[in-house]
Amino acid sequence: MGQKINPLGFRLGTTQKHHSFWFAQPKNYSEGLQEDKKIRDCIKNYIQKNRKKGSNRKIESDSSSEVITHNRKMDSGSSSEVITHIEIQKEIDTIHVIIHIGFPNLLKKKGAIEELEKDLQKEINSVNQRFNISIEKVKESYRQPNILAEYIAFQLKNRVSFRKAMKKAIELTKKADIRGVKVKIAGRLGGKEIARAESIKKGRLPLQTIRAKIDYCCYPIRTIYGVLGVKIWIFVDEE
Repeated sequence: MGQKINPLGFRLGTTQKHHSFWFAQPKNYSEGLQEDKKIRDCIKNYIQKNRKKGSNRKIESDSSSEVITHNRKMDSGSSSEVITHIEIQKEIDTIHVIIHIGFPNLLKKKGAIEELEKDLQKEINSVNQRFNISIEKVKESYRQPNILAEYIAFQLKNRVSFRKAMKKAIELTKKADIRGVKVKIAGRLGGKEIARAESIKKGRLPLQTIRAKIDYCCYPIRTIYGVLGVKIWIFVDEE
């Protein structure tokens, strides 16, 4: 049997870097780790909550052409507001949070950052530390596996065929400068009673080469048939 390992953890120190930068005594390490998880979960919940508010607004259109254009906007914007990763840098009195996001439309609104800082302050309950949040837009959005996984999730929730969703996601990677991509979906595909796994691969994917920069994500999708798991590997470049 092949021994599987997370491609990101396998390459720490070479092509990958840590997403949290802080030092702590061994007895306080677990508290700092839990604090990081609370910060990341709070940010993701804030974006998801505000995204639902925006999607619940009713858009009335009389002509059929307006309905078609609206559906196209939803299709292209399904992967918007997706966080690729969150960097946390802790100092004595300040916690710097850098949010790397695909399309930061929601967080650019007036007062969004201040509201998010207040939510984080309530969640952490730290009186002596203040938050400094900054937003960084990802240059090539469809080069990020999280954004592709969110796109596939949106398609599957709208009853699109899983093979069509996988092929469309691989087509989107043509816009980005990558050398290989693999998409794998497992679960009750198409509503079948027996779960199975399907995958599509294009280009090279040298998982055993440590100097190869590979981005990876594992994303669960909740459908009416059950939970599907999506795994995406993207071979960016070789150092």
